[in-house]
Amino acid sequence: MKCTNCKYTESKVVDSRAVQSGSSIRRRRECLECNFRFTTYEYILPTPVMVIKKNGLREEYNRKKLTNSFHLACKKRPVPAEQIFKSIKLIEEKLSALSNVEVHSEEIGELVMYELKKLDKIAFVRFASVYREFQDIGQFQAHIDDLST
Repeated sequence: MKCTNCKYTESKVVDSRAVQSGSSIRRRRECLECNFRFTTYEYILPTPVMVIKKNGLREEYNRKKLTNSFHLACKKRPVPAEQIFKSIKLIEEKLSALSNVEVHSEEIGELVMYELKKLDKIAFVRFASVYREFQDIGQFQAHIDDLST
């Protein structure tokens, strides 16, 4: 595991805890080079989920892409990281319930928008504007009006 501070590849585990009903493990690690402490999470993925992209190509589900989308939408917003983590976990649970083999990227996008709408309205509009490819201010206004009601 690479240290997030100095990129050294050796670290020791100083604490391990089961989280999310035992479906993942939180580990506190300490870099053997600079003694920096950082946290990692391990998740159980029983079978790889394939995502069918808009262009028809298939790729393996990548949690990092989902995490990056949430962090980008919530950038400079008062959304706790733990809430983002819970939303991502909920989305992954819903994806597992939908299908254990393939899922369309549109389904993932809709789940993300649903979760962002609950977390932060501004983050929701940010994500929706990119995801739905808004072309003019009228499309922004329609989503804002929808949030107001």
